[in-house]
Amino acid sequence: MSASGGSKAIVAALGANLAIAASKFVAFAFSGSSSMLAEGVHSLADSGNQFLLLIGGKKAQHEATPQHPFGYGRERYIYAFLVSIVLFSVGGMFAIYEGYEKISHPHQVEHWYWPVGVLVFAIIAEGFSFKTAIRESNELRGKLSWSQFIRRAKAPELPVVLLEDFGALIGLVLALGGVGLALLTGDGVWDGVGTVCIGVLLVMIALVLAAETKSLLLGEAAGVEEVRKIEAAIVDGDTVTGIIHMRTLHLGPEELLVAAKIAVQHDDTATEVATAIDAAEARIRAAVPIARVIYLEPDIYSEAEAAKGPDPEATPGGPNPHPAGH
Repeated sequence: MSASGGSKAIVAALGANLAIAASKFVAFAFSGSSSMLAEGVHSLADSGNQFLLLIGGKKAQHEATPQHPFGYGRERYIYAFLVSIVLFSVGGMFAIYEGYEKISHPHQVEHWYWPVGVLVFAIIAEGFSFKTAIRESNELRGKLSWSQFIRRAKAPELPVVLLEDFGALIGLVLALGGVGLALLTGDGVWDGVGTVCIGVLLVMIALVLAAETKSLLLGEAAGVEEVRKIEAAIVDGDTVTGIIHMRTLHLGPEELLVAAKIAVQHDDTATEVATAIDAAEARIRAAVPIARVIYLEPDIYSEAEAAKGPDPEATPGGPNPHPAGH
């Protein structure tokens, strides 16, 4: 996902959430509905989250420095992780607390037309934001299911916006149900029940986001298809006869590190090996343009050594996951 493409969905979500937050707080002031207060805080937290995503995208564009030689691409992962924390604490936990208070001390929803009108408006606005996020995601999703796309996406912005908007729409339906039941039964407890449900939903979404962004922060390898392309690009069948082992790592959503030990013939000259490495790097970049940092180490392939299997202590992370050269 390009930074500009992700920004379209973020800006759409930001505009919708700011307008919705303002309307929800007005509805809360007139009606006293705890669902409206929880939803207002939810939309305010979402607006802050979109600001965080925009800041992360901006910081990620900084040039590499001697202290950070691989650049700042992971800034986007850090700010996406902060989003999950904000969504959990400010959105989810506050809603659960507010719902508990409303259940413990219920009171009748006043001026019902305010919360109902605002919720209908919010559903329309969130639907527009969600539609924008879906359209942006479909350009990258391909044949992946939505759950696969969220799990495998290396750029965090679209999965974050998708889950936030989806959670917001479900939360609005829950809020509408809570307010509606409170009005029909005359019992304000239902408003609190709806608020607690909103809080639980936000906490669940925050935990999913935290798990996905944590994986990105730890460092994820290239996708299966990208690995296949890189392996095919490295071997030329002449000087480079195979891959002894290979590692890939995302330095950012659009920057990939490739490190591989490649097999060469024992009688090749240094010039031939150096030329073959340069050609392999060019083929890799042509096959996978985001492979920007490439380290290829030549070695003599040994069937006897290959028969011993991978050495768990040879590289971090245990046995070699890409035994293509063996």
